[in-house]
Order: sequence, then structure tokens, then C-alpha cells
Amino acid sequence: MTTAAIAPVLFIGGMDSSGGAGILRDAATAVALNAPYRVAVTAVTAQNDQRLSAVLSMPPGMVAEQIALAAEAGLATAKTGMLANRAVVEAVAAHLPPLPLVVDPVLRSSSDHTLLEPDGIDALLALMLPRTSLLTPNLPELALLATHMGLAGAVEARIAAALLARGCSAVLVKGGHGDDPAVCADRLYRHDQPMISFQAPRIAASLRGTGCQLASAIATGLAAGMALEPSITKAKAMLTERFAKARGVDQPLRD
Repeated sequence: MTTAAIAPVLFIGGMDSSGGAGILRDAATAVALNAPYRVAVTAVTAQNDQRLSAVLSMPPGMVAEQIALAAEAGLATAKTGMLANRAVVEAVAAHLPPLPLVVDPVLRSSSDHTLLEPDGIDALLALMLPRTSLLTPNLPELALLATHMGLAGAVEARIAAALLARGCSAVLVKGGHGDDPAVCADRLYRHDQPMISFQAPRIAASLRGTGCQLASAIATGLAAGMALEPSITKAKAMLTERFAKARGVDQPLRD
């Protein structure tokens, strides 16, 4: 399929002033994959690689208008990142057209700043999960989602099953925060199918926006007509290559 035949991916999320994560990372991923994209900004942040100092959420009407105008010419898929608060979640859920949807549940920054308020998490579970094609939590995000579902301390498979029961089609649990020193394994859970593990070498490097990149690359693969599993495989290979290029920075892997 040629690039001209691919409808754009819509990236919905926050603007990271450092360029390391959020919509700027999504856009860089789409450009690297030679794919068209549109954006809807949910929040503007002031941050660098060490800290986040300020967040300004967009009015929900503005978010809705960005989505509406992006959709006018047609979209292939959508990917959400930072959604900031309940009102923004509600606006996205109400105005996003029916599309394959990858939801990266961006809940806290790597510097431990809240990026989705608690009632926003509840809205995400209630309003976004029923239309989600793939949810991509890392391990801390999975634990926080579990707490909001009354499953604090539950095993991973049980939490994934609860997310699937709320209408999500698939859950990819990212393993960047895992304790295996040699392998980073992302685990895919779906209804009535065995779990699949996508593995790559764990590379000692410190990078931001890796979760954004993985989710946006998967959404871009789906937009190009790829099935879910090969989209994940290609996205993980792209991310592993980025870590390999950053090799030599002696920091733990983060997603």
C-alpha cells in the first residue's frame, strides 16, 4: 500500500515542550514511518528531561473542534495519550468517530506528576475502554487502573481480563518496568485467546516517550492495513532500534 493510499492517523494527547514525549513524539514516529497524521492537543506542558513544572489543559470544546476538523477529510486510526481530566476524556469519547483506537493510558509523568486526574481515570475506564482496540499500559499504569477497578494487588492476567470485560478488545502490558535484567517482554491479552509475549533484549538506556512511540507506531501500522500482531512486532522492533542507538547510557529502561 502506498503512502498516498493511507488515510491519516489522528494523535490525541499532550504537547511536551521538550519534544521528548507526547504528540511531538507521535508525530516523529509517523514521519519515520512515512505516514500521514493529524493531531488534537489536549494539554500543553512545560517540562524538560528532568521535571515537569506546569500543565495547561485545553478546553474540552477546543479538543472536540480539533477532532472534528481532523475527521472531515477522513482518518484511518486514532491514538490517545495524555487526556488530562474528565472533561477532556468526555469530549474525546463523544466526538471521536468510530475508528480503530489505540489508547496509551498516560496517567503520570516519569517525574511523578499527575497527567490524568482520578475522575478522569474513571471516565477513561467507563467511556473509552468500550471503543478501544488496544490499550497499552506499562506496569505502574496497570496497577493504577487495577486500583480504580477495585483490583489492587491482583495478578496481571486478572487485571487484563477485567479491562477486556469492560469492552477493550486487547491489552498490551508493556514490560519496561519489569525486573528481568535481560529481556523486555510486552504481553498481549485478548478475549478467548492465549497470551502472546513480544520479547526484545533489555538495553541499558534512558529514553523518554517510548510508550508514546510504541503506541503511535502500532496505530500507524493498523492505519496501513497491518493486523494487530505484526503491527506490535514492527513497533517493538522500531523501539528496540532506538534503544540500541542510545546504548551506553547506564540508566534503567523506562516505558
